[in-house]
Amino acid sequence: MISKPKSDEYAPYAAGYVNAVPNGADVLKLLADNQVSTHQLFHGMTDEQAMHTYAEGKWTLKEVLGHMIDTERVFSFRAFVFSREDISLPGFDQETYILSTDFNSRTIQSLADEFKAVREATLYLYRSFSEGQLQQSGVASGALVKVGALVYITAGHEMHHLNIVKERYL
Repeated sequence: MISKPKSDEYAPYAAGYVNAVPNGADVLKLLADNQVSTHQLFHGMTDEQAMHTYAEGKWTLKEVLGHMIDTERVFSFRAFVFSREDISLPGFDQETYILSTDFNSRTIQSLADEFKAVREATLYLYRSFSEGQLQQSGVASGALVKVGALVYITAGHEMHHLNIVKERYL
């Protein structure tokens, strides 16, 4: 089981994500369980439902899921690179990423299936890490982060957006 990271093992902005994972939780099991439930949630929507926003200027549900996919790819790439070497990687601007694609032109089922596939790859990667690799670190967006913390950040980021979806969209 991967231990919950200490606050000095990730950037302050990620504290909400790390803290979203319940104490004592098996974070890999949580990621696997959420792979199924998140896929089912979005795959069960119609495209009309997935085009909903809760306020003007906010993302559609398709864009929320697309953002979750993009961000998981970024976090797992960081974990992969940092598990192999200590390096510095640039940050990413989520708004630029959203504006650089057209998630809304895709079906919600296609996006849900992509999420499921990305999560499967993430799980293979995260399960492959040795204890030593989980302790490796690097710099992302100007802040030190450990590989093990990125596992928690990945899970917490998904939970954060699912809470927003349930509270404001559904």
